[in-house]
Amino acid sequence: MSPEQRVYTASGEIQAQQVRAFLEAAGISSELRGESLRNTHGLTLDGLGMVEIVVSDADAERARELLASADGGEFRLSDDADVGRS
Repeated sequence: MSPEQRVYTASGEIQAQQVRAFLEAAGISSELRGESLRNTHGLTLDGLGMVEIVVSDADAERARELLASADGGEFRLSDDADVGRS
């Protein structure tokens, strides 16, 4: 994937995987950067262990818009949402 842009900086493995899955569900391929320290120590301390999510230049604007929408609550389910039931 090249050229690319950072669209998000996660504070750990779980958050990074959630963001990556969200983007991939929207059809946007991504890569994680900064994995080696995180995988070695498994923690984030004063910026160490942070994970950057990068996408291609072509997908960067759409990825940022989706992440901003998610941050704004547009993808939240209501408390009484009927999830997983037919």
